[in-house]
Amino acid sequence: MWWFLIGTSCLPITLVIWSCAAFVISFSIAVLIRHVHPLVPFISDTGTFPPESCIFGLMINFSAFLGLVVMYIRYKLLQTLNERKATICPKLNIAALVCGALGCLGMCIVANFQETSLRIVHDIGALLAFIMGTIYLVLQSCISIRMMPYHHTRLVCGFRTILSAVSVIATIPMITCYFLATYSSSTLDWKPGAKGSSFQVTSAVCEWLVAFSFNFFFLTYIKEFQTFTVNVRTVLLPDPNEEPCNTL
Repeated sequence: MWWFLIGTSCLPITLVIWSCAAFVISFSIAVLIRHVHPLVPFISDTGTFPPESCIFGLMINFSAFLGLVVMYIRYKLLQTLNERKATICPKLNIAALVCGALGCLGMCIVANFQETSLRIVHDIGALLAFIMGTIYLVLQSCISIRMMPYHHTRLVCGFRTILSAVSVIATIPMITCYFLATYSSSTLDWKPGAKGSSFQVTSAVCEWLVAFSFNFFFLTYIKEFQTFTVNVRTVLLPDPNEEPCNTL
């Protein structure tokens, strides 16, 4: 059997490939049509104008859905493992799922509310996606450390901890530099050397760094998702209008 078909490992693999493709395709189209400057634009800048905005919105919405599915399955896995051997607080698992779900909601907001249309809503969605996503990484790293060596190896825990630390460190200058530069100049029409361009480049670099930290983090789920499968069970509810069958 092919390694990416073992268990449910196809889910995090599909999530990472699809998300990276969304970034690369929209970036390539935006640069080729000259809608953005090729020197490290903001991720959302590459999906502001059509036709790339249509592709960006469609693919990011599906990425958010895939991300939510992967996070929920990870939640159910941890819940099942914790029932066998209690190693983490159930509230920590729930908190991670809630933060992840809010991050996915932020992604949908970013994809559907372009910065040139409703900038405030777009910025709220971006903050929600990056901040909640970063908190999700931190919580999952803590969970992995607490379950070591019962379910996670030191290598996996170390890699997840590094990625969550990179995300935390990069998120702070990303937000700070964004508010220092973006509201004093245009996000899309800036040129290298212009006023505020250094803040924009710094913020954009950090944004891409955080985004790919998320993707690399989900890559660490592949080996773990190979160890289980998910089954759907259909349960029919009793029909209140159906007369009970009397048996002798």
